[in-house]
Amino acid sequence: MMRAILVDDERLALDSLEKLLCEQSEVEVIGKYRDPLLALEAARKEQPDVVFFDINMPVLTGIEAAEQLNNDVPSADIVFVTAYDEYAVKAFEVNALDYVLKPVKRDRLVKTLQRLIDVRKQRPQVNEFSASPVFIRCFQTLQIEVDRGEPQSLRWRTAKAQELFAYLLYRCGQPVRKGTLMDLLWPDADWKKGLTQLYTTVYQMRKALEAIGVTIRIDNRDEGYLLDLNGAELDVLVWERSIREAPALSENTLPVHLKLLELYRGDFLAEYDYLWAESERERLRIICLKHAEQVSEQLAASRRFVEAIALQERMQQLSPHAENSYFSLMRLYDAIGDRHGVERQVALLTDMLLKEYGVPLKGEVLNWYRIWQEKRQ
Repeated sequence: MMRAILVDDERLALDSLEKLLCEQSEVEVIGKYRDPLLALEAARKEQPDVVFFDINMPVLTGIEAAEQLNNDVPSADIVFVTAYDEYAVKAFEVNALDYVLKPVKRDRLVKTLQRLIDVRKQRPQVNEFSASPVFIRCFQTLQIEVDRGEPQSLRWRTAKAQELFAYLLYRCGQPVRKGTLMDLLWPDADWKKGLTQLYTTVYQMRKALEAIGVTIRIDNRDEGYLLDLNGAELDVLVWERSIREAPALSENTLPVHLKLLELYRGDFLAEYDYLWAESERERLRIICLKHAEQVSEQLAASRRFVEAIALQERMQQLSPHAENSYFSLMRLYDAIGDRHGVERQVALLTDMLLKEYGVPLKGEVLNWYRIWQEKRQ
């Protein structure tokens, strides 16, 4: 049986909802409140299964109260009740939050209860995942591994929920103000609509994580949100830390450094068109390219030219506008006597420079190429 708390500043609406719920054997009403602050206090003590919030209440709206409930009682489901807030209803439909319209109809309420029952049956128990390691992937795409299983993409209710989660990962461990998030995700919305969208999206984000047993927390902090990994690991952080702590590069340590470069599966969130992620993509890409250049030089010094070429070609695909990879490949192909390989890289570099920057081949690369041609003749 589900234990429910009802919150509505209108006494008649509150009594009517209680009467309808008491007709259903699946629900026990354990409290009803006209003051949302008192309702939140009771919810912290009673730990209800579901809370019915009226949206339009003085002092604290149902949206704001639900946001606080998510922090205090994250296991509780929420149903919104509204009389005329058409915008809120539309938002809840998009985000798949349940709601009922006033005056509440018996058949609509029955559907809501059945949905809540179904959701709770499908939801994994916390102890099933309490010891499960969680690994989040942000290179190339956003995926989560639970208990060393196959990486999976979460089923976000909206693209905004996914982007909000990605942005909080990017700012991991730092509080982000609500105004900043609304400007980022809903720049054209007024404050009320933007806040409603934000609360709704955070709610859905928490539910998506909860559905797969991930205990990552999104906490209210300083008029904003802070993402706490809560023991989970983030591939970007692990990779960057491993680069810093890697042993000095030598022939003997090449396997370690090659493995680190393999872990760079693609740019940071490369599959998503997030403008705010571009600076982080560029920063991490530069670290990878510099490290790859050093590893390539060590491979060449160890006369492992084929591996060095494969590495540089991969870096060229990753960053086709970086001149270094073309020059490195020219010298590597020359080292194995592949004339066509050298000529191909010269042609590719010349074409890239003209198309992207409108400049011809020049400087050190052109001098090297002319000397190479003279030697060939």
